Amino acid sequence: MNCLQNSTKMVSIILALAGLSACVLMGPEPHRGMLQVEKPIIGADISWLPSQEDRGMTFSDHGVAKDALEILKDHNFNWIRLRLFVDPTAEKGYSRDGYCGLEQTIAMAKRIKAADMQFLLDFHYSDNWADPGKQYTPAAWTDLNAEELENKIYEYTLETLKRFGAEGVMPEMVQVGNEVHNGILWPLGKRSDYPENFGKFMGAASRAVRKADPNIIIMAHIAKGGSNKESIQFYEMMNEYDVVYDVIGQSYYPQHHGTLDDLTNNLTDLAIRYKKPIIVVEYQEHRKEVNEIVKALPNGVGWGTFIWEATSSRWGNLFDREGAANENMEIYPEFYANRPN
Repeated sequence: MNCLQNSTKMVSIILALAGLSACVLMGPEPHRGMLQVEKPIIGADISWLPSQEDRGMTFSDHGVAKDALEILKDHNFNWIRLRLFVDPTAEKGYSRDGYCGLEQTIAMAKRIKAADMQFLLDFHYSDNWADPGKQYTPAAWTDLNAEELENKIYEYTLETLKRFGAEGVMPEMVQVGNEVHNGILWPLGKRSDYPENFGKFMGAASRAVRKADPNIIIMAHIAKGGSNKESIQFYEMMNEYDVVYDVIGQSYYPQHHGTLDDLTNNLTDLAIRYKKPIIVVEYQEHRKEVNEIVKALPNGVGWGTFIWEATSSRWGNLFDREGAANENMEIYPEFYANRPN
C-alpha cells in the first residue's frame, strides 16, 4: 500500500471516529412526538370519572358547575391519563359495565381531545388491576404459550392503537404496562421466574406502538420511586432486551416508596444515568414537593407529573365529596406559572 493509500485510509478513519463521537455526544435524534410534547406536563389520571358521572356526581369550581375536564384545564392541567383493561367484563374483570374497557376509553379520549388536552394511554394488559402484586394474564389469553403471548401482546397493542387512530383520538403517549417491575402477563411473564419472556413481551408491546404510530411516546412505568438500586436493575434489563422506550415513568407513594429524599436521589441518578425524560406518573401525597423534585431534575429531563384519580376525594383529592374543586387544586397554576417549556 502506497503513502497516498495510507493517507486516504487514515483520513477515512478519522472522519468515521469524528462522526461516531458526534453521535455519542448528541445522542439519537428524538422523534417528532418527543418534540411536540407540551411541557411541563401537568397531568391527572381520571379513569374513574365515567363511573362517577353515571352515579350522578357533578363537579364545580367556586360554585359554578362545570365538566371536570374543564375545571382541570382551568387550573393549567394539560394531560389526562386513562387506564385500559383488555376485557373488564370478563368473569374476574374490573367492571361488568365495561368501565376502562376499549369503548369507554375511546369515549373518554374524545372528551380529552375536545378539551384540547393531551392523552396518555395506560395499557394494563389484564382484565383487572395490574400492579406490582398482580399482573394476571387476560382470561382470553390464558391458554397461550410464551411465544403465542409474545405475538398476542404485539397484535393486541397494534390493533387497539389502530382503533384509537381510526376514531381520531390517537394518544400522544403510551405506557406499555402498568407498574411492571415484577413483570406482565403472569405467570409466564413474571420477571423473577421468566425474565426472558418478560423482556420479549415488553419488546413486542413497544414495537407494536412504534408500528402503529412512530410519533407516539413510549413510557416504561415502574413503582420504584424511591428505590434506586431496583430502578437501575429494571432499566438495565430493558436495555439488555432492546426494549424501545422514550420516557421513564415512576409511581411514588411514600408508604411504599420511601421519603422525599429517596425520591429525589433516585430520580436525579436516573436523570444523569439514562438522560431520558422522567415523569412521576402516579402520586397522591406531597403534591407540591413531588412537582418541585421533578421540576428540579438535571438537564431539564423532569417533564412533569400525573396525580392519580384526581376526581376522587380519597385519592387525588382535588375535589371534595360533592365534586367541588378544593384548595389542593390551587397549587398548580401558581407553581407552573413561570416555568419555561
